[in-house]
Formats: sequence, structure tokens, C-alpha cells
Amino acid sequence: MSEQLETLSDFYRERSYIQFPFSTTDIGKGISHFNVNARKYCNFKTPYNRRDFYKITLILGVGELNYNGHTTLVDRPALLIPCPSVPYSWNSISAEQDGYYCLFNQEFFNEHYQFDIFKRSPLFKAWSEPVIFLDDKLLALVKIYFEQMLEMAHGDYTFKYEAIRNLLCLLMHALLVDKPAASLSSGEVSASSRLLRGFDELLHQQFPLDSPENPLTMRSAADFARALNVHVNHLNYVIKSTTGNTTTSIIKSRILEEAKTLLLNTQWDISEVGYCLGFEEPAHFNNFFKKSTGTTPLHYRQSTRIAHI
Repeated sequence: MSEQLETLSDFYRERSYIQFPFSTTDIGKGISHFNVNARKYCNFKTPYNRRDFYKITLILGVGELNYNGHTTLVDRPALLIPCPSVPYSWNSISAEQDGYYCLFNQEFFNEHYQFDIFKRSPLFKAWSEPVIFLDDKLLALVKIYFEQMLEMAHGDYTFKYEAIRNLLCLLMHALLVDKPAASLSSGEVSASSRLLRGFDELLHQQFPLDSPENPLTMRSAADFARALNVHVNHLNYVIKSTTGNTTTSIIKSRILEEAKTLLLNTQWDISEVGYCLGFEEPAHFNNFFKKSTGTTPLHYRQSTRIAHI
């Protein structure tokens, strides 16, 4: 395992003794992945790392979360919704640890438009609060969603993947209804956090794209720096020091996410998809996509659609 990044492969390798409802092989190959399990099988101590996957954990038990260098005592029912790019570790204090967790990769998050609203929400953001303490009402609702996801995952319903995706959406909607955006943000917001939040909001406000006639207007770090009224070097420093990623890589990653979504969910020509994403020439879009994924946009569209039939 890298000292800085835990991958899905790392996660499953460290838990090879645990049975998961969905396959833990054939991951990291650009295909959608989701899993869910009871937390009684969790590790009592996890390394301080960033992750390359999303994870939502219902914590029933006492422990300490070290998140980006700040320690939080979790001594009552809570949901942990960390930003994958922010390093964190968990250290159990009580012997009894219960609850549930689910994890999924970026492809699962990109697969359907229904997740776009959450990309624009405070959830999974580097500037938002990763721990949400639950009252009795919200705890009961969250437990129901997890129990239904786990039951569905172990069942043989043909469309269980779609049903689980809807349950996950309901879970996240419940958090946003119960905890408005303001309460999901840290109490003391630094200038760096405000800048990161401003960048994130500007980036995600551009999506989803609804027409080739309305292409992206901000595609570079300089574009966002101008909109935020800061020097591009300062923006780059804040984002790199906070997330571990460069401004350019975050922008390119979001453009790639949208490219995959448009290729799978629209009938637009490949050139129209590229133009909408700000590529004046189809060859430039093809080169960008192939360099990022190892395949061409056309092959990705054809092969992925066949896989979903």
C-alpha cells in the first residue's frame, strides 16, 4: 500500500478474510464498482491515507477520527462521509464496533445523472465536515437504508444494482434534508477553505452539460483564478496543499467524468461531445480521452453500452 493513497485493491487485500456480496476482483479497470457490508468486520485501526474511492460509514461505537490533521472524538452514532482526497485514519476506542459501510468508485458515481446533484452538494467535499452526528430519527432511517442495501446485495433480483443506487441516493438526500449545507461546513472556515469551496462550486456549477451549443466556459486554472479574483499561483498552492491534487488534474478529472456521462447517456456525435467540453478539434478530444482512459471515446461508448445490456 502506498504511504499516501489507499486503493480499492489495497482495501480488499487487507480484508481478504471478509466475504463481500459483490466481487472484489476485476476492479481498477474503469468499470463501475460498489460494495456494502456490516461494520462488525472493520479494522480497529486504519492507516492515515487518502483513498481513491468513496466510502460512507455508519459508526456505532466510540473512536477517534484523525482527518487532515484534526482529531474528532466520535462517541455517539454518526455517519462518516470523508472526501477521498483528504487523508484520514480511524482508531477504535470501545471494543464494540457496529454499523455498516458502503464504498464505490468514481465510475459508479459517474454512471447516472441522478448523482450530479450530490457532486454539487457539500457531501464528499474537502471543505465540508466529514462527521455527521445522528439523532434517533435520522439514525433509524439511515439503518433502514443500509439494511435494505445489504439485503438487496445478497439477493438475486435482476436489477438489484439499480435498486441499491436508488437507496444510496435516498440516504444522501436524507442527509441533505436533515443537515442543510451550512451545517455540513466546518464552524471555523479559513480563507483557504473558502477559496477551495469557491473553486469547487464554480467547477460543478458548469455541469451537467445539456447541449453542444453551450460548451464549457472555464477549463483552465487561470479561468477559475480570474473568476475567484485570486492569482493562479495562489489557487494552485491552496488546492494542491489541501487535496494533494493539482488544479489542472481536478479540472481534467471532472471533464473526463462528464465526457463518460455524455458518451453513455446521449446520442450526440463524438465531435459534439468534444466540442461541448471545450475541444475545438475532434482529434484533441480523442487524444485527451485516450490518454486518460487508454481507449477512444467511440470504443468506450460501444463497449460500455454493450456491457450494460
